[in-house]
Amino acid sequence: MWKKKSKLTDQTATGQGPVSDVFEKEGVGIKKRSKVPGVMITQYVEKIPDGKSHPDFTRKPIALTIQEGKFAFFKALVIGDPEPTVTWGRNNGDVSDTSKYVTKYDPATREHLFEMANVKPEQADTYKCFAANEFGRAVVTVVLNVIEVGFKKAQADSQVQPEAAVADFKSVLKRKSKIQPKMEKKEDGEIDPRFWELLISADKKDYESLMLEFGVTDFRFMLKTLNEIKKEREEEQAQFIENLANLKPIEVGPDGCATFSIDMDLIEQSSRIFLYKDGVMIPYSKELGDTIKHSLKIVGRKYQFSIRDLFPDDAGLYQVDVEDVNVFSTDFKIPMVDFLVKIQECKAMEREDAVFECVLSQPFGKIMWVGKNLPLEAGDKYDIEVSEDKLIHRLIIKDVAMVDKGIYAAVAGIKSCNAFLVVEADKGEPGKKKQRKTTRAGGAGVDLTAIAQEQAVKNTADREVLKEKVKAIKDERAANATAAPETSAEAKAKVKVVEASQTGYSIKSGLSDVFALRGKKGELVCEMSHEVDGAWFKDGEKLSTTDGIAIVKDGTRHTMTIHSSSEDDTGVYHIEAGGFKSEAKVTVGELPAIDADDLHKFSKPVTIKVGQNASWKMPYTPQDNLEVKWFKDGKELKDGGGVKLVKEVKHSRLLLRECLRSDAGEIKIQLKNPFGTIEATSRLIVLDKPGPPEGPVEILETTSTVIELQWGAPKDDGGSPVTNYIIERQQLGQTVWKKMGDVAADKTTYRDRNVVHGKLYIYNIYAVNPEGTSDALQTEETMAGVLIFAGRPGAPKVVSASKTCINLKWEPPEDDGGIKIDGYQLEKRKKDTAQWIALNPVTEPIEVLEYAVKDVVEGAEYEFRVSAINVSGAGEFSLPSVMVTAKNPNMRPTFKDPEDFMVIRAGNSVRIKVLYEAEPPPEITWMKDNEPVSSFIQIINTEGCSQLVIPSTKRSDSGNYTIVAKNKVGEASFDIEVLVTDEPKPPGAVELEQIVHGKVIVSWEASPDQELDNRLYYMVAEHDSSTRMWHTVADRIFDNSYTANNIMPGREYHFKIYAKNDMGMSDPSMSPTWGINSNRIPINTNTPVEVSFEKPPSVLVPLKMHSPPKGFQMYMTCAIRGCPTPSVTWHLNNVCINGDSNYYITNSYGVCSMYILRVRPKDAGEYKVVAVNSFGKAECSTKLVVKD
Repeated sequence: MWKKKSKLTDQTATGQGPVSDVFEKEGVGIKKRSKVPGVMITQYVEKIPDGKSHPDFTRKPIALTIQEGKFAFFKALVIGDPEPTVTWGRNNGDVSDTSKYVTKYDPATREHLFEMANVKPEQADTYKCFAANEFGRAVVTVVLNVIEVGFKKAQADSQVQPEAAVADFKSVLKRKSKIQPKMEKKEDGEIDPRFWELLISADKKDYESLMLEFGVTDFRFMLKTLNEIKKEREEEQAQFIENLANLKPIEVGPDGCATFSIDMDLIEQSSRIFLYKDGVMIPYSKELGDTIKHSLKIVGRKYQFSIRDLFPDDAGLYQVDVEDVNVFSTDFKIPMVDFLVKIQECKAMEREDAVFECVLSQPFGKIMWVGKNLPLEAGDKYDIEVSEDKLIHRLIIKDVAMVDKGIYAAVAGIKSCNAFLVVEADKGEPGKKKQRKTTRAGGAGVDLTAIAQEQAVKNTADREVLKEKVKAIKDERAANATAAPETSAEAKAKVKVVEASQTGYSIKSGLSDVFALRGKKGELVCEMSHEVDGAWFKDGEKLSTTDGIAIVKDGTRHTMTIHSSSEDDTGVYHIEAGGFKSEAKVTVGELPAIDADDLHKFSKPVTIKVGQNASWKMPYTPQDNLEVKWFKDGKELKDGGGVKLVKEVKHSRLLLRECLRSDAGEIKIQLKNPFGTIEATSRLIVLDKPGPPEGPVEILETTSTVIELQWGAPKDDGGSPVTNYIIERQQLGQTVWKKMGDVAADKTTYRDRNVVHGKLYIYNIYAVNPEGTSDALQTEETMAGVLIFAGRPGAPKVVSASKTCINLKWEPPEDDGGIKIDGYQLEKRKKDTAQWIALNPVTEPIEVLEYAVKDVVEGAEYEFRVSAINVSGAGEFSLPSVMVTAKNPNMRPTFKDPEDFMVIRAGNSVRIKVLYEAEPPPEITWMKDNEPVSSFIQIINTEGCSQLVIPSTKRSDSGNYTIVAKNKVGEASFDIEVLVTDEPKPPGAVELEQIVHGKVIVSWEASPDQELDNRLYYMVAEHDSSTRMWHTVADRIFDNSYTANNIMPGREYHFKIYAKNDMGMSDPSMSPTWGINSNRIPINTNTPVEVSFEKPPSVLVPLKMHSPPKGFQMYMTCAIRGCPTPSVTWHLNNVCINGDSNYYITNSYGVCSMYILRVRPKDAGEYKVVAVNSFGKAECSTKLVVKD
């Protein structure tokens, strides 16, 4: 018995120490949890400013297994503000060699890529992706596995360290565990100390397996010793630990890391924690374990150790010590297993079952299945199957939905493989629930059974070789033990046996345990190496031949036979011969028993409909060691998913939920005990609608009057006989299906006599049984009679051609064959080529006799041909058309809907855009007021468009701009009036004058902008002392005076004058107060006052520019005043038109109007209005532009 002594020394290894020390030394920030599993985040500051964030991964790289020489890459998406810096690294090596490693960033997708071209086996490693900014860092790891080509042997991952480096590492890790693995040979009866360490930390259910592993057989001794060790250990632990619980042994998780944990309350939080492997201390990192293989994560009182990047040499005994006291031990065993066949990508439809399957190199009881980083267990959603030889493992995902798609993995020990599940939508009838499918998708695509059998044979051969080696070693040790002198009392007790063995006697074949049926014969056989007498014993009493027992010696073969076994014959038997002893146990019992009535009841078939549950119950006589198994079609059923198994003392039940047609078959129950096996068989019949009739449909006859069809009976009749068939028909081009009739079940032909010659038909054939109607078997398109094609149409004629389009037309064929023409197919051929290219498929015929070909290249020459299409297809092509060039015809320049007037605020830019059509392209000239434009004005000419741009306008830029387009065909021009203005300045001083009682003449000085802006006018606002409210009394005044009416005596009046233009309104100019007595002109009622209203003509509202399209009406007007009333004449290009009947001219109280009913091109020009009276003359003019 060993005892551990407490010794406290400061022997902390790198990466180990108290929790507080690690944070102080490493400056570790705040540990954050990412939404993406496997991402480790460190936050550098306690509080992140608003709008900022630490880095994080929205999509992490995916582990990759790839063949040597292929192109490998990882992708990652990161977020964070400021934008994180992304770098890459690997565990064993660097990534600075740009010939092997390339780092890229795609701004469009925001993906960070790490590429490895022509990947080599030595590049297989664990890679890391780092994303960092000033607020933190995020890290994620990903594994790259490289499959070597051919039969290369993997080279060692690492070379032997130099002696100096080894010595330096040993100096760091000089602390050793007191419980080291016992490598030397054990003496007889000595127990490996590791057994006790593992036993202290193990659950009681694991005691038996540990005893078998370490060869301990005395259970009472084990318990007694264990209690003593536990008591001593608890006393040592009490120095540093208040409470210790939840000791979880090491296991590999879905992320590929091995973890073990304990719940522990330390008395002093500064106590040091040490980690050992096989007695040697190993370094680990705390919280942020991204640079060291081993890490410790502390959450409250839970301490969890993790081992990343697992390799076979990671197996061993792991121990955790607090200071110098051991608190936990766990044995990490890594099975030497690999994947012979890895799981493959699976594409499944909705409501179908998906299957992933693999083959292992060694038997493995249960592997871990992982879906979306979560472990999967057998149940309603998943079935997990293992073959009898435990080499084939299968995951079945039942009734897949869109949410099931993703990555699935199989994990066996430290080996893993993964594949995608792709779920395709079932595009059935919208709004209708999709039916559960009976098919399975996926699988390995190879014969797994053959591979597993081959591997099992290989494993058996390997085990036999190993057994021979072990036997040879044992024989060698036995020989050495025989030759060595034995002087102890124990050796003297063995003298008799040794002497006997020296004579050459030995047991060639010993006794074996026998399970004998009651009333049947039981036999024990022992064979010696030489002929020698022997004695038989039962429970220590010597046996001899009696009525019930026969003892026979036949040479070296010794046999004891029980003629009719009974309960009294049960016991322990042994034979002693030649100084040797062989022992075996005989047990007498009965086969499992089933009542005959229960067996008859069970054997009756169970008949259900699809979707219903099926159940069976089998009563039996209670027995010890009774094993119950259920089978369907010879395959054992396991509890889980749609299968529910219940085993009670006196009976067993089987329930199959929501059965499908594929569940129909033989159901068998097997009862097995050591004395034998009995079976009972039943049958499950699942009724459903039949499957579709067997195709393809054979067309026995097709004429102009009849179509005869023949098909096969359905492979699956749904569990009940087919009663009849239903025939439906659809004429091609129509949407309606018409029921043609029923056919008896014994007849699988149908003659359709209601057909039209030349028409195409499609038929649906349904099978019917008492459970419903099957899915349809659909025929191909079938024509009634022979094919009749239309004749040759006329050659296509060119209607017009341009650089982008060629318009064609043609004549229909003279002979249509008596069948309606559905349309036409048009083909083109480019000059100097022999290939004709179809412009439309036969299934999309041109329904008219013309077509615009837009798929042409400018300047290329083409010819065209056309064929007529009917129900029989496309007929003979026409003669080709003449060659035509894709170019525009020569045409005089024309302008397309230009603007003729623009108002721009001074200081803003102006862009005059004019679209035109011309062939060949014209020469463009811009002019202002009939003068070339300034060099400071930008002219931009493109195909079909010309633009004049003034970046910053001034009032001097106002004027008439003219664009002139000229080519060899002709010339065209267009005028655009541009007015550059700004918000007007206010008018000048306002004067009030009264000439007539009750009226006041308001006059004002003109605004400074009146001379610069011919569109400026005035507005007058007024308020009096009775209302005190301003209201507009006059607007759009084009002169500088206004007569205010209804001026009442005894009130004060005020007037505001505003200047207005297209940009807005000026500040007002205020009038003096027209008051009760002020500015009032005395009226002399006795002396008459002579007033003169005579004045020369003036233009109140000038003419405006007009651009009407050709053929439209046009109305032009202006306002003129004068006294006496002036005479008004209209002129076109200085020619008087008052007497022309094409122009309707009126003059109503100074409003002069001119109306043209339909504008003609010759109506374009300069129009002028001249007003004359005896005091003078006034005139105004404008331009009229007629658009095409």
